[in-house]
Amino acid sequence: MRGEPSCPKCGGRVRAPGLFSDSWQCDVHGTVHPVQPVIPPSVDALNVVVHRTQVPVWMPWPLPVGWLFTGVACAGDDRTGGRATAVACTGPGPLGGMGELILVAEELGVGLGARYAGLDGPDPGPYMNVGKPAQTKVLAAGRPTPLWHVTGAPDDRAVFAGEALGMWLWAVVWPEQSGLLMYDELVLADVRDAGAEVELVPCGALSPRLLEP
Repeated sequence: MRGEPSCPKCGGRVRAPGLFSDSWQCDVHGTVHPVQPVIPPSVDALNVVVHRTQVPVWMPWPLPVGWLFTGVACAGDDRTGGRATAVACTGPGPLGGMGELILVAEELGVGLGARYAGLDGPDPGPYMNVGKPAQTKVLAAGRPTPLWHVTGAPDDRAVFAGEALGMWLWAVVWPEQSGLLMYDELVLADVRDAGAEVELVPCGALSPRLLEP
């Protein structure tokens, strides 16, 4: 994703709007909302996405002990605004070792969350059994938000999804056993509403998961 816009579904190259199309085009997936180049994590990088996006920018807040903000990505352009956001955080896993979490908020059909989840996508609905009680629950923007386990993902990660503020909310956690983090009453804040608190976000090195799911 670094350097030039890319397809949210496959990471491939996209063609900018031009003479024959007024939208971004992927050779495989057709019309898409392009993922903008990812820049190193910083408060400034977060603010760029916050001011561009039309969807929430979810982050655990406060961050779990020892965890750092390790990058943010946004799908969309200056004309349409951001239609999907992905925030990466990294820190000590519940069972030892390092854990990584990517939270994605997106409109229907964008496909960024499915890409990080390792699914064909674009949406989690076919992979969720909403007829059964949700496996876990988070507090998103002050609202209890059920999340269901998403099946079919690669064995190296745990994937949960649900709906928050009218958008899909994905939580993708590496390694799979670090998914226990999602059972710990995680509190998610929409960074668009954080105000001056954004300046307090501790930043780490860029997560390679944002670049190569």
